[in-house]
Amino acid sequence: QVHLAESGGGLVQAGDSLRLSCAASGLTFSFYAMGWFRQAPGKEREIVVAISRNGGNTFYEGSVQGRFTISRDNAKNTVYLQMNSLKPEDAAVYSCAANLGYSANDYYTRARDYDYWGQGTQVTVSS
Repeated sequence: QVHLAESGGGLVQAGDSLRLSCAASGLTFSFYAMGWFRQAPGKEREIVVAISRNGGNTFYEGSVQGRFTISRDNAKNTVYLQMNSLKPEDAAVYSCAANLGYSANDYYTRARDYDYWGQGTQVTVSS
């Protein structure tokens, strides 16, 4: 059974940093492209960052470019999201997702392209 478990969320002040982790089990992690999505109250879920199976290609949503970094450790079956210079508008539930990608170099930005999802972790940013 596939399980994605996010951790690392919490309450921080604007300008602070957080690192989210998503530990995967029940799948061959290196076969999966990964993504982080977020959903704030009253808003639609949106892609934040994505990374290819081999980690060589990444995508960043415009508002997080330069502040967030996605990385993965295939030996630990874990994908990370380093979030720096957090803003109140970054507050949301952050969820990781896995896509059984056919290409080692592709990342995916549409939620419907993902096969498995974690439960999410809350990030709250106070001003």
